[in-house]
Amino acid sequence: MGIYVNPGNTAFKEAVNSLIYVDKSELISYMNQRLNTVQKNICVSRPRYFGKSMAADMLVAYYSRGCRSKALFSGRKAEKGASFSRHLNRHNVIRLDMQRFLESGRGLATYIAEIERKVIRELRETFPRCSGFGEEDRLKEAFEQIFRRTKKRFIFIIDEWDWVFRTAREQREAHRAYLDFLGGLLKGAEYVELVYMTGILPVKKYGEDSLLPDFEEDSMMAPGELAGMFGFTGEEVRALCLEKGVNFAEMRTWYDGYFLDGLHIYNPKSVTEALRQGKFKVYWTRMETYGVLREYVDQGVDGMREAAVGMLGNGRCRINFRRFRNDMVMFYTGDDVLVFLVHLGYLSFDGERGEVFIPNQEIRQEWWKLLEEPEWSGLAYALNRWEKLLERTLALDGDGVAEEMEAIHSRTESLLCYDNGYALAGTVLIAYHGVMKYYEKPIVELFSGKGIVDIAYLPRQHEEHPALVVELRWDQSGPGAIWQIWSKTHAAWLRGYRGDILLVGINYDRKLKRYTCVIEAWRKE
Repeated sequence: MGIYVNPGNTAFKEAVNSLIYVDKSELISYMNQRLNTVQKNICVSRPRYFGKSMAADMLVAYYSRGCRSKALFSGRKAEKGASFSRHLNRHNVIRLDMQRFLESGRGLATYIAEIERKVIRELRETFPRCSGFGEEDRLKEAFEQIFRRTKKRFIFIIDEWDWVFRTAREQREAHRAYLDFLGGLLKGAEYVELVYMTGILPVKKYGEDSLLPDFEEDSMMAPGELAGMFGFTGEEVRALCLEKGVNFAEMRTWYDGYFLDGLHIYNPKSVTEALRQGKFKVYWTRMETYGVLREYVDQGVDGMREAAVGMLGNGRCRINFRRFRNDMVMFYTGDDVLVFLVHLGYLSFDGERGEVFIPNQEIRQEWWKLLEEPEWSGLAYALNRWEKLLERTLALDGDGVAEEMEAIHSRTESLLCYDNGYALAGTVLIAYHGVMKYYEKPIVELFSGKGIVDIAYLPRQHEEHPALVVELRWDQSGPGAIWQIWSKTHAAWLRGYRGDILLVGINYDRKLKRYTCVIEAWRKE
């Protein structure tokens, strides 16, 4: 066994013997179906600590020659697969962890040569009869010689594939050299029978040309058949909580919120630590840095701050995600930044609605750190106004609500651009943020071309508060006109609601920088 060539099963053995282990070995049957097919290239992109590396260790333990792993899979899901015995420890595996070769950007000029030299050294030891290549040769040529003489193929397992893009973000020449290396190694090579590649970012859109082979991708934005194989599913977490005697509802509040292909997905790191320590607090984001989030939110890209404010108020932001180029430097719109934050795990993505949002309490703690910065101090002021605002809303005091909104607006004007619905919606969501004590998460509908925003707050079960429907407009003729239009076009979805409803109509005059508000009890026909 080597470090890079057929590295054995030690890492997976440690995972199996851990205090908390969740069986994800059904991934093996999926991979076996793709051996030596045109679908043999698979890239899984997930945030850190979502189980990608553990899966890589499992695949190494299963496929790799030079070790015996049958006992490790005894009773596991993979053992039931028809192809399990046929491939168990019968393949040559190349395991590359790109982070190991390139720590914090050091050795950027030599890391590719280092990879080739170290892997070739182990290939020479593993295949001593194929001595026609040396450490000075290219790795691709070494594999070609081995295949030509022995007809043996290789499974490539490449972890942290995008590490160079994350540590040397602006060094385009290094990116190109790395893509040339991977493309030359993998694309169209007869000696490749399977590639499992992981990272935080998907792979397809780097560069103008397709330097890499076509990969089947499974990502946070576009999960496929592997959605439930990375991270813990809701059912798996429920079972763990039952086993450990932990409150599942609290676990869900803190760590649920990623939705992939209809599944509730939890970060394994957070769940494991909460179960082990018996405390609900921030675990995963301690492994990241607040500076990453602040850097991208504060870049000044159009619409980014407005979107952040809305999501801090428990709202959602609709995005166009198809333009994102998997680049960590070139962000042209707020949507580009938001998609990137989904891949990092700071946001969750609702594919059906095309919306992003802050997934759970743990991640929200990281977002709240923005409020500690001087330029965000106005939001902290806004957050402390919710009780007075709710009191005036329930009292049908439209003038009082308008007064509160103007006070909040004046404290956030330097932070936000009040020329679009996102900024105004964000202000309302922040202003009413504290009502979550009594209400469910807000339902937001944004009609950006018409200057209309609908925000609905439905009371929690057993709460006697009325539902609140806040319609926000700007530059309208007056509150009376707002209600005439609203009652004819936007109330259909509420007609089945049986509780009391308050209609809160807020209009913002951009020229006068003045708010007006009318509040009425909804009378059902």
